[in-house]
Amino acid sequence: METCKQAIINHDKGLHARVAAMIVQKAYELERKWQSKLYFRRQSGPAVPAVSLMPLVSLRIKQGELVGVEATGLLAEMAASEMAAFLESDFLLDNAAIISQIDGLLQDNALTAGQIFTSMANGLIVTDGNDIITVFNPAAERILGIQANQAIGRKAQHIIPGSRLHIVAKTRQPELGCRQVIGQLTILTNRTVIIADGQVCGAMAIFEDISVLETVTGELKAVKELKERMQLVLESVQDGICVVDKNGVITYVNPAYSELVNQSCTELLGQNVRKLSPGGARSQVLTTGRPVAGSIASKPGGATLVANVSPIMVDGEITGAVSVVKNVSEVHKLTDKLSQVSAKAEYLEQELRRAQKPGPAFNRFIGHSGKARESLAIAIKAAGSGATVLISGESGTGKELVAEGIHYASHRAAGPFIRVNCAALPEGLLESELFGHEKGAFTGAIRQKPGKFSLADKGTLFLDEIGDLNKSMQAKLLRVLQQKEFTRVGGEVVIKVDVRIIAATNRNLAQMVAAGQFREDLYYRLNVIPILLPPLRERAEDIPLLVDYFLHKVIAEQGKCISGITETALAGLLGYAWPGNVRELENVIERMVTLAESVLLTVADLPLYLREGGKGADQAPVQQELVLPASTSSPVILPWIEYEKKIIAFALAKYGSFNAAGKALGLTHKTVAAKAQKYGIVKAVTWENSRSMVKNIKQIEPG
Repeated sequence: METCKQAIINHDKGLHARVAAMIVQKAYELERKWQSKLYFRRQSGPAVPAVSLMPLVSLRIKQGELVGVEATGLLAEMAASEMAAFLESDFLLDNAAIISQIDGLLQDNALTAGQIFTSMANGLIVTDGNDIITVFNPAAERILGIQANQAIGRKAQHIIPGSRLHIVAKTRQPELGCRQVIGQLTILTNRTVIIADGQVCGAMAIFEDISVLETVTGELKAVKELKERMQLVLESVQDGICVVDKNGVITYVNPAYSELVNQSCTELLGQNVRKLSPGGARSQVLTTGRPVAGSIASKPGGATLVANVSPIMVDGEITGAVSVVKNVSEVHKLTDKLSQVSAKAEYLEQELRRAQKPGPAFNRFIGHSGKARESLAIAIKAAGSGATVLISGESGTGKELVAEGIHYASHRAAGPFIRVNCAALPEGLLESELFGHEKGAFTGAIRQKPGKFSLADKGTLFLDEIGDLNKSMQAKLLRVLQQKEFTRVGGEVVIKVDVRIIAATNRNLAQMVAAGQFREDLYYRLNVIPILLPPLRERAEDIPLLVDYFLHKVIAEQGKCISGITETALAGLLGYAWPGNVRELENVIERMVTLAESVLLTVADLPLYLREGGKGADQAPVQQELVLPASTSSPVILPWIEYEKKIIAFALAKYGSFNAAGKALGLTHKTVAAKAQKYGIVKAVTWENSRSMVKNIKQIEPG
């Protein structure tokens, strides 16, 4: 409950110190009696607690003035009414003459103390026993940026950051010369406790702003440090430095200058350059005030020195000059050596780039041939940037593995790596897959779906078979690459994304651009960093590595006991053109391990088209894979399901996709996919860590 009463002060001297003391005492009694809190307010000024003497005295209320009495609490009405009646009384006491004299003396002392507090250059804050601020002088207002009417009557620890006056009052221990940072200010504070009749009455803080002094001290220290650094620099440089005053007297030389002129510092200091070389560059600069560059002088012993001399100007007047000297004879020698070293370094850098290991992110790409290393060297550089990458190469050359390596070697490695096969998705669904769709955008869109671009935010989006995009999707993809934004199908909200694009194709995009089948602007947007992966036939030296890796992989998967491959069988693999590249090689190794009947792979385990002189798979009819070796007595006829399995496996190994295999076999791609799943034939091929040497390949033909 809150209430407010008005009272007119009738006392002829107003609320001076003695009367204020009587009011404070009465306020304590009324607050306890009516369980309320009392406050006084002078017209529109701030309210002050009725139980605080100094705030009440500081109001300087005179006779006839109207004072507001505010009360909050359970019985606030009773407390406010009784206090208002007390304020309107005459405050009569016995022996009025003596009391009048005391009042006058108290009033004079109060005015004198107030003038002292107001005139102090240092800030002054006084609190009572409850940590309530009773004195807050103008210097404190200026230093702390807090008005007195905002501070007086409130707890110091609530108004002043880091206030310790309540701690000083509690411990009775003064704190002198304390440095304290408040906001942008640095102040020096003395805090002492106020004790009267053995009782703690409060605490007092006197402080001053030392921010300017701290700044000057810091600047002096910085200047000193700068001087020490400059001295160290001058002593360490290889160029000779000589400083002269306005009269031409040498005041400083560094060790390099002393060495160049073959004289000690002691001998040089104090000499006058006007006498040593009246027509020299330093004398000329001191006379004209203009710098001289490239002054050449020959010294005994064949050394050629070149000097740059600049005037030292202070307030528009020449106070000296500084000369920087180089020995150009040594520079010429160093230039020749540098040219030789640079040429050698450039050559070694190229060789190192070809020979260096590509790093763990590219471990899944197996190959140590020159062409493979060149492609990986470009990929490593591409990983260090955020530029768009276009990977070209035949089917099965490892384009996706290189794209993964670029992603995981880049600063986006912590982000997602999203794959999209542009050729595997129907045109009607490709836009929805890439950009997502809103609920109800088309029939069957029962909920909002994020697209691949959204999923790849802060990561990498790998667009495989980019050459199969139609013109409409090419235009939409170009906008994303240029603006870094898109809208979902059926949506209107523009979505911003941070995605790096890596595209791959087995087609010649440059020819497609010339034929009008691919947008030229999109091609140049994608072809920022082109990487061409060589086909397996152009890096035949990698075949033994790949064979060794796939042998271990397939043996581990199937649990068969195969010790290796014969030299002649490996020669058969090396002599084949591999139109299906690494994917075809893996399928051949898997077939050989699966069908092998001995612990060593021999020529007999090679597919028939490889045994017939290394013809390409495209030259060998599918039926050749169905002919099994006949025994000496009668041919072996297998169930139809075995022949069907071999036909599907061979077609997928040859063509690399369900669509192409289905066309060759006269079946739909869904039928080929279903049968491949039925027989456990895997179309997609991945491989992991490469090995530097082939250890388990047998080098001799079994006897």
